[in-house]
Amino acid sequence: MNRLAHETSPYLLQHAGNPVDWWPWSAEAFDEARATGRPVLLSVGYSSCHWCHVMAEESFEDRATADYLNEHFVSVKVDREERPDVDAVYMEAVQAATGQGGWPMTVFLTPDAEPFYFGTYFPPAPRHGMPSFRQVLEGVQQAWSTRREEVGEVAGKIVRDLAQREFGHQGLRPPGEQELSQALLGLTREYDPQRGGFGGAPKFPPSMVLEFLLRHHARTGAEGALQMAQDTCERMARGGLYDQLGGGFARYSVDRDWVVPHFEKMLYDNALLCRVYAHLWRAGGSDLARRVALETADFMVRELRTNEGGFASALDADSDDGTGRHVEGAYYVWTPERLAGVLGEDDGRLAAQYFGVTDEGTFEHGQSVLQLPRTEGVFDAGRIAAVRERLLRERAGRAAPGRDDKVVAAWNGLAIAALAETGAYFDRPDLVEAAVGAADLLVRVHLDEHARLARTSRDGRTGPNAGVLEDYADVAEGFLALASVTGEGVWLDFAGLLLDHVLTRFTDPETGALFDTASDAEQLIRRPQDPTDNATPSGWTAAAGALLSYAAHTGSEAHRSAAERALGVVSTLGPRVPRFIGWGLAVAEALLDGPREVAVVGPSLTDDRTTALHRTALLGTAPGAVVAVGTGDGDEFPLLADRPLVAGEPTAYVCRNFTCDAPTTDPERLRTALGG
Repeated sequence: MNRLAHETSPYLLQHAGNPVDWWPWSAEAFDEARATGRPVLLSVGYSSCHWCHVMAEESFEDRATADYLNEHFVSVKVDREERPDVDAVYMEAVQAATGQGGWPMTVFLTPDAEPFYFGTYFPPAPRHGMPSFRQVLEGVQQAWSTRREEVGEVAGKIVRDLAQREFGHQGLRPPGEQELSQALLGLTREYDPQRGGFGGAPKFPPSMVLEFLLRHHARTGAEGALQMAQDTCERMARGGLYDQLGGGFARYSVDRDWVVPHFEKMLYDNALLCRVYAHLWRAGGSDLARRVALETADFMVRELRTNEGGFASALDADSDDGTGRHVEGAYYVWTPERLAGVLGEDDGRLAAQYFGVTDEGTFEHGQSVLQLPRTEGVFDAGRIAAVRERLLRERAGRAAPGRDDKVVAAWNGLAIAALAETGAYFDRPDLVEAAVGAADLLVRVHLDEHARLARTSRDGRTGPNAGVLEDYADVAEGFLALASVTGEGVWLDFAGLLLDHVLTRFTDPETGALFDTASDAEQLIRRPQDPTDNATPSGWTAAAGALLSYAAHTGSEAHRSAAERALGVVSTLGPRVPRFIGWGLAVAEALLDGPREVAVVGPSLTDDRTTALHRTALLGTAPGAVVAVGTGDGDEFPLLADRPLVAGEPTAYVCRNFTCDAPTTDPERLRTALGG
């Protein structure tokens, strides 16, 4: 019996009709394995994963394969986005055993959840030196039947080896000037000066590293850091990675030149990159950065916002190509003939030249992904805008990619921060309202009476899985940004409640290190812990950033001390692997700068002079600066206490550790004080 029909995960629901007798991850599944003496097949993926769909179609929808699985295994299906802890623990084992990893992840476990054989995608027939999935199943079944004691010994050794892995964290001080300079030097060595970004193909948007580079430039004036950020952002925005019609970024580029994307669009990428481009505009006024930030924000609101006010997780890479086949990129690609069919011959030629659509194609089968070569000045802007609108209208009539509409707390926290700041910078109150709507959903649906977070929800229904460290950290980050933008202290209060859990349930009191799961969470074969970034900031360093910002808002020494202790690991990893701890480096920049605390007081929040000072404060580039705005006669923000108006005028105070410079009523002086 397939047991996935009542799950909330769209990925699990995609498998609810399989002939495989799937179980969700649960104690009952392992009880079944123990009772029947069968090993467990653990299959981990996510809804927008192309190869997950391929393996499902080839193997899990095949009756003969399903019959074999049902006879010899207890099959467990996991959505890695709902259970990042399960994914992390077994991916660590896969990478340790094979030197690589990816999804779908295929792991065989004992009934005690100990892994003994690993892989990712397996084809239905032997291919390129890979065994078929059926061959793997038969091999594992034979080993389990004839050498079970040996299998148990292997599994036990793997678990013991994983348990011995730990980060040497105790006693490390936060990174200083030397470590951050070494990190910048390391990034310079890995930088691709011709194409932007770091490393070779496939090329991922380095969102967290870009934030570090912008903050480092703001603090030190290092032009090289700014140049790397500017050039990378421009190359990404002009390439096929960016949707030139509808806005928003794909997951990664399969080539070094940002031309051909892996077409799935993830909320977390777009939230992080929206904020990076908004900060790049703040640093230098780039028109391209402004356009991309706003288009990406509009994409999130238009295509990912749910009826309940939250933001869906992802759009699939695949969609119907018009012939009934699901094809990667079908929604996004063009040919010269198709352009002419929509636009006519003259505008079709113009569009092909402007967007880099060729007869040979840049993708598959003579099709091209739209790009934006350096040609804006050659074309009539009004004509191009009309062409883009007509193409977008035609594309909207195609079969759209599927949407994973579960709401993930952490990623919504990232979106809240991005939309709140982008809305404030560009006078788009609708974006701020969207951020508030998502925050309201998290409080209403994800937060229980003890301020504990649920990881996911769908259709307003709370998911069954507990929030992990990144959920608490990123939602706190979003709430803190919202507090600074709206002047509503309740968001500061909610952030404090979440960070209390970080201190009491996720932090090692002896070392200050952080764990990805709470002390009272379900026990896995190892308690996951990782300070390095993946596609999103690590929960460890995201928590450090939120703790530091909260301390700047409130003066809490406990939160500041916890942030400093958590950043000790960046002192070790920053100089060695800066690409993989970018968020920790960005938080370290804020710590070195203070961070600065800005209090803006005025007769009312709608007063024009108060609004001008508030916006100037938000546009300051000082790394990690926090902003509180209010009338000074309430107690919503500790920063506003004992901060009077000067001569009856709206006034700004710039402080470090609650020690302030002389107050000012002049926006220009405030801009100078904050590097804006």
